[in-house]
Amino acid sequence: MLGKLGSPKVEAGFLRSLEAGIFTLIELTETDLLRIASLVERYSDLPLGSADASVVAIAERLRIPEVLTLDARDFSVVRPAHVPAFVLLPA
Repeated sequence: MLGKLGSPKVEAGFLRSLEAGIFTLIELTETDLLRIASLVERYSDLPLGSADASVVAIAERLRIPEVLTLDARDFSVVRPAHVPAFVLLPA
């Protein structure tokens, strides 16, 4: 999505920030994969893809109420298990 809405330079910058440790990569668990599959099915009308569903599953597992996204439309519809709704950033 960064490449589509931003540019390849923006996307490459994000990937470099991961390598630099500015953001932390979180591994998916087997439980996360089951939750992702459930979310993809439940929100098939959006459609909620596996990348966005993985963000939801990890946020639920880590009990994180905020989501940084360029796709506010989809994340405003999803109802996470741990909070009534996500706080979407940027606001």
